[in-house]
Amino acid sequence: MIMARYLDPKNDLPFKRIFGEHPDLLKSFLNALMPLESGQQIESLEYLSAEQVPENPAKKNSIVDVRCKDNFGRQFIVEMQMAWSKSFSSRIVFNASKAYVRQMDRSEHYYLLQPVYALSILDDTFDKKTPEFYHHYRIVNYRNTEEVIKGLEFVLVELPKFRPEKWSDRRMAVLWLRFLKEVSDARESVVPADLKEDADIRKALDMCEEGAFTEAELAAYEKYRDIVYTEKALYAEFHEEGEAKGEAKGRAKGRAEGRAEGMAEGEAKGRAEGEAKGRMESLTGVVLNCKRNGFSLEQIQAATGLDEKKIVEILHSNSEG
Repeated sequence: MIMARYLDPKNDLPFKRIFGEHPDLLKSFLNALMPLESGQQIESLEYLSAEQVPENPAKKNSIVDVRCKDNFGRQFIVEMQMAWSKSFSSRIVFNASKAYVRQMDRSEHYYLLQPVYALSILDDTFDKKTPEFYHHYRIVNYRNTEEVIKGLEFVLVELPKFRPEKWSDRRMAVLWLRFLKEVSDARESVVPADLKEDADIRKALDMCEEGAFTEAELAAYEKYRDIVYTEKALYAEFHEEGEAKGEAKGRAKGRAEGRAEGMAEGEAKGRAEGEAKGRMESLTGVVLNCKRNGFSLEQIQAATGLDEKKIVEILHSNSEG
């Protein structure tokens, strides 16, 4: 008997098929993961059309999102992000804020505005200071965090740091996060039996079976995966090269200046200048690599954090080479 192969549900195609076409699964997913108060669980959902959601020209290929509205009128932005970038948190706030503002037109009143919740599942880590994988943000009083301005809430989940034992009292949340983390181009025999026992997870698994996709869809799946790997590699290369070059040049310059002005001051100044120069050299390499890989100007901006003028300057100065 040939065992089925499951595609990675974090990939664009399976993720949107599961959560973008089946409101019952999206409802289960949101009720499991969002910090909704008692009596405020989602009962029904409707997907928002493209005209109702904000557009972000700098959106990277490694981001997949689904947007919907529930029976209370609350909006949810559900996002799967494969790679972290410096613009990560700013982009989440931007998208949620745009969705909140677009609820109004000139004939409506502020009191009619409904909350917007942003759920971001990240297949990467951004918070190196804590082992916590679930991060819930909202607008609170700095001195009294019980005082809350309602309207926007954000939940960020770092999938690599997820540990099921930390959520022993949240069965469905554990099952959904395990589904995203463990079903990654896996054979049927590898998928844990307890994942198949839940009806919602089993339905999602069925939609990840390789046989459920056409040849064209599988080609798109592989293309998306290649794009994600390229983005991750470029971002890692930028950080590794920047750190290595910055540290090496900073130490060398710091030692030279330290002889005249004192080791402490010289090393600090040299390290800062060296790191800045190293980062710029590394960013130049990332910009050129992105251009060679067919990335658009907006995608290069998102990957490097550089403004358009600087990117054009780099490309122009290296055009002859």
